[in-house]
Amino acid sequence: MKRTQIALLAGSFALALTAATAAKADPLMDEARELFKPIPSVVPAVKGNAVTRDRVDLGRMLFFDPRLSASQLLSCNTCHNLGMGGDDNLETSIGHGWQKGPRNSPTVLNAVFNIAQFWDGRAEDLKAQAKGPVQAGVEMASTPSLVENVLTSIPEYVERFTKAFPNVEKPVSFDNMAKAIEAFEATLITPAAPFDQFLEGDSTALSAVQKEGLRLFMDKGCSACHAGVNMGGEGYYPFGVVEKPGADVLPAGDKGRFSVTKTADDAYVFRAVPLRNVALTAPYFHSGKVWDLHQAVAIMGASQLGEHLTDAEVNAITAFLESLTGEQPEVVYPILPVSTNATPQPQPMSN
Repeated sequence: MKRTQIALLAGSFALALTAATAAKADPLMDEARELFKPIPSVVPAVKGNAVTRDRVDLGRMLFFDPRLSASQLLSCNTCHNLGMGGDDNLETSIGHGWQKGPRNSPTVLNAVFNIAQFWDGRAEDLKAQAKGPVQAGVEMASTPSLVENVLTSIPEYVERFTKAFPNVEKPVSFDNMAKAIEAFEATLITPAAPFDQFLEGDSTALSAVQKEGLRLFMDKGCSACHAGVNMGGEGYYPFGVVEKPGADVLPAGDKGRFSVTKTADDAYVFRAVPLRNVALTAPYFHSGKVWDLHQAVAIMGASQLGEHLTDAEVNAITAFLESLTGEQPEVVYPILPVSTNATPQPQPMSN
């Protein structure tokens, strides 16, 4: 080998070593790793539910099937649109009889990492969450018996349930419907966001302003509620710790977790919203009243931290939040099984 080649190789090795050393010595990266974890690239395990291919495929069909609703018009994807960040981008969702729901629809993306589901945490897991909207009169307005009648009337669904839930006396059931949807939703993860790449050692994955936003996010105290894998979703906190926002943002009639626990201390307490893909999920807050992410950041600074952030600080934190947008799951829209003469007919969309 020629001396010039040896010199080039040595230089390349030195540069690589320098870059690796710089990454290891990055104090911002080290501090961030103490608080946050990257979205994994593999589907996480789900307690009490085997995430098999058959269950995932069945759950994907059910997620898109409007026949789970009484009107046979609304599906899970109606309010959790997988092409729009996993929510519907509306102030509050529209349900059966064109009723307006009480809260903004949370994203289903990465929901498997949350401690519980819904703004008030009333569903302990995705399985419980899948059952709620199907039965809610303001949402899909169906019943467990009606859902089971619909599914058992369709031979392909009977076959798929039997395959997905082998050795079960009654494979087609409301409970197994929820378990199949849970298995599918567990696959809806968004890895490889710029921030994930930063946490994994790529110091160039974030821009200078995004790094400044990350520093502010940690130093100002945002990370006290929004940490972990999903940048939130792990605990419950009052909305308006320091300064309650106006009634347009924090409606007086919605007391959050109080409706679940009936404990006075839980009045206006909500699960900390997960911030993954937050740039895709406007409008913001449980009321859905704020459409601009910059404004949402400013409100949180004043309400939760007692910090009236400068425009530069708001811009930097917003830029950091935009680095949380990961690779969106590619979901093939399923061809749904055909109804039969035995399938219950749609119910009118009147109240």
